[in-house]
Amino acid sequence: MKFQDKAAIVTGAASGMGKAIAELYAQEGASVIAADLNLEGAEAVAAEITENGGKAKAVQVNVSKQEDIERMIKAAVHEFGTLDILVNNAGIMDGFEPVGDIQDERWDLIFDINTKGVMRAMRTAIPLFLEKGKGVIINTASTGGLNGAHAGAAYGASKHAVIGLTKNTAYMYANSGIRCNAIAPGGVETNIASSMKNLNEFGFGRTKAVQGVMPRVGKPEEIAQVALFLASDDSSFVNGSVIVADGGWTAAF
Repeated sequence: MKFQDKAAIVTGAASGMGKAIAELYAQEGASVIAADLNLEGAEAVAAEITENGGKAKAVQVNVSKQEDIERMIKAAVHEFGTLDILVNNAGIMDGFEPVGDIQDERWDLIFDINTKGVMRAMRTAIPLFLEKGKGVIINTASTGGLNGAHAGAAYGASKHAVIGLTKNTAYMYANSGIRCNAIAPGGVETNIASSMKNLNEFGFGRTKAVQGVMPRVGKPEEIAQVALFLASDDSSFVNGSVIVADGGWTAAF
């Protein structure tokens, strides 16, 4: 198994891509912290992993709160003795608002979760990785972090920032045994749409043409396979990369 005796944290693990990643990592031998704001959902994932012979613990985490991030990292060390892999997957959507319609409150919320939450988790894990002399970070970005017509201004900007943060971190710690990469999924079957509130008619309308050429919607398990590769030694020379997994959607642009 690829992750025997390794410990991983996966945020947003109660459903969708996070759930698929947590389950696949456990199948490959990792002890997993299933972190999510939805504790009931995270507990269900951890219970399923345990029933299948794996090791997992659910932790309730609001990634916009530093104290929750610290508690999450400490849980991994307390439960499993170490941390080897950090997957920053938790995120929310905007309402497709263009910049002329975005409100400060909405902008701040999306950045607190999608970007600042990623930064805080990385910042808290880095000292552990430096002490070990190795560690892997995987950030869930988005094709919206590479293009301008896949969401609204706030979501797109937040995911562009995640990509910049990923690349900077990869370079800064490349000589310390730490790798940091990002996955940019296209449309995937998740419940992220539930975080969309007050859909902006103009902004959503402007993206319809782009959405219309999507070859198909992906499955969470397909993204999990990318996360498996990036966390394993199979990708030992991959650092600072953004792996687009969108079924060919953005190949046309």
